[in-house]
Amino acid sequence: MHGAHEHPRYTPDVSGPPVVRFRGFALDAGRRIVSRDGRRVHLTRKAFDLLTTLIEQAPRVVSKDELHRRLWPDTFVTDATIAGVVKELRRALGNQQSGEPLIRTAHGVGFALTGTIHTGDRDGPADAIYWLVSGRRCLRLGQGVNDIGRDPCATVYSDSPQASRLHARITISYDAATLEDLGSKNHTLVNDRPVTEPTQLSDGDAIQIGTTVFVFRVTNSLASTETAANSGTS
Repeated sequence: MHGAHEHPRYTPDVSGPPVVRFRGFALDAGRRIVSRDGRRVHLTRKAFDLLTTLIEQAPRVVSKDELHRRLWPDTFVTDATIAGVVKELRRALGNQQSGEPLIRTAHGVGFALTGTIHTGDRDGPADAIYWLVSGRRCLRLGQGVNDIGRDPCATVYSDSPQASRLHARITISYDAATLEDLGSKNHTLVNDRPVTEPTQLSDGDAIQIGTTVFVFRVTNSLASTETAANSGTS
């Protein structure tokens, strides 16, 4: 193992872009925050530093020896200590997505972060929360498919008699919100224009479903439900 006299204390590099995005997560190294869908993921200090290291070095495998030097320069630790922090990180972030482990083990060598890594501004899409506002109703949209209609199982229920059971769909992806009409009898309007093909939404767009008008809102993860509702009725 390694002692303090051999290696300087490791400090994660935060000189690059303020936010790094991966697998739907956002890591803000400067503020030491990890979030997903606007919600913070709680990590211990070592788990955060391990994640930062794996991101900095991705896609290469970071050896156990290098992790010892970077994360525990003043302390003698065993491989079991690293394995424990990796286990904690996997549990906090979710180990599997689409069958591929988020943190890959290279047996006998070390660990690597898998998937595509993006960099961008602090207030980018991974920090955003998407809403539909109608009057005092304020409905948060989740990642993926959000159906709108008279079907009680729809993500967004509309009681308008002119709305179809499954009238329209908003799909939230990494960097966009897209609206499409589902073959409704009375059509879907965005800013008074019929939706004839998948249409990307912008903050403040007015969506008409039957006789109901929703305002599409995008807020920062720190904004409150009340803020979204007020902005929708302004």
